Amino acid sequence: MAKKKRKKATKKATKKATRKKATKKATKKATRKKATKKATKKKTGKKRKAPAAFMKPLTPSPALAAVIGSKAVPRTQAVKLLWAYIRKKGLQDKKNRRMINPDANLAKVFGSSKKVDMFAMMKFLKKHLK
Repeated sequence: MAKKKRKKATKKATKKATRKKATKKATKKATRKKATKKATKKKTGKKRKAPAAFMKPLTPSPALAAVIGSKAVPRTQAVKLLWAYIRKKGLQDKKNRRMINPDANLAKVFGSSKKVDMFAMMKFLKKHLK
């Protein structure tokens, strides 16, 4: 009799364990489905737009127009054009690449012919964009 009770107890325990495994698998599948649905919703949504003020075209001053052109451009584009000019003319310092050696045109924009740090460049640039 003791053996029968043990067999019944083990059968019950294995049934419970298999039920738990089945429910765990089912919940995992359900969460995967939810995750894929959320991911597809994000992909089909609209692209993030830059703020309107950030991309507003600004007219460069005559000093800056000599470097990047007289066409109205956003700040981001003005920085890109300024870097293109710096690379084209080879104005980046050879030893310390963070420094820019201004030529005659850039000296008007930066206010002096001394070396300028690349991170301070926007400080000078904002005065020339209106």
